[in-house]
Amino acid sequence: MIYTVTFNPSLDYIVSMDSFELGKTNRTTGERIFPGGKGINVSIVLSNLGIENTALGFMAGFTGEQIEKETRKMGLVTNFIRVDHGFSRINVKLKDYDGTEINGMGPDITQDAVDKLYGQLDRLKEGDVLVLAGSIPKCLPDSIYRDIMERFQDKGVLFVVDAAKDLLVNVLEYRPFLIKPNKHELEEIFHVTLSTREEAVPYAEKLKEMGAGNVLVSMSGEGAVLVDEEGEVHMLPAPEGILVNAVGAGDSMIAGFLAGWTEKRDYDHAFRMGISAGSASAFSEFLATKEEVEKVFASIEE
Repeated sequence: MIYTVTFNPSLDYIVSMDSFELGKTNRTTGERIFPGGKGINVSIVLSNLGIENTALGFMAGFTGEQIEKETRKMGLVTNFIRVDHGFSRINVKLKDYDGTEINGMGPDITQDAVDKLYGQLDRLKEGDVLVLAGSIPKCLPDSIYRDIMERFQDKGVLFVVDAAKDLLVNVLEYRPFLIKPNKHELEEIFHVTLSTREEAVPYAEKLKEMGAGNVLVSMSGEGAVLVDEEGEVHMLPAPEGILVNAVGAGDSMIAGFLAGWTEKRDYDHAFRMGISAGSASAFSEFLATKEEVEKVFASIEE
């Protein structure tokens, strides 16, 4: 079973506008509202691909109720923990302007709520996959991913981590099954500038040397790189298509990789499924459907 944890879920309010001027009233030309958060995005795409999973995380207030309602409407299996202080965040994304985003803070998550999450994770068994993805609210320590992996390191759970800089680097000693830094995160970790897939390979290999099992690097228009746990390097250019919405593309890549790995236990297949799902979501108004992923996958195979 695959489980995802989203510490700070959101309602993503995605707006289109012809122009944007500071200090003036700006009117939208289109708007959409989706449940968001990296773990939730992974769960949505996994479900679209027919892979059984459960979404865990924290919800609060009327926005939390709406997130839960929308995810269940999509057919997700959820087991969210409700907290009493604050409300789940709303993230505003200016789609057609310049990519500007305004992300909310999220609710106050108490130690009691974290203990409830630990109780849920106690039920995981050997071979289960746990996806830890996204930002952490300020009320929680930056070590929370590391704390979870330390607590459950002897259970045989396969950890997947998608996080920035210290959140990611600090978990490597517990040998996560998969990490997925993007190009910018890789540059930030190693203080370098990367332009090509080939340039990313040695830094992905360094992360593997530091403890990661598989290192999947998303590089936007440059495609992606995988250094698998056997040390083999996989590289693919970005599939051809029109960029519609980049939100959730990286999360979709994780879901596609896990779906492909679940199907065949083959890293080349998992990598191709990952880049297919990530690209299919980027070419779609929302997160990719199974049909959209299969279409991109077929184009890669040609």
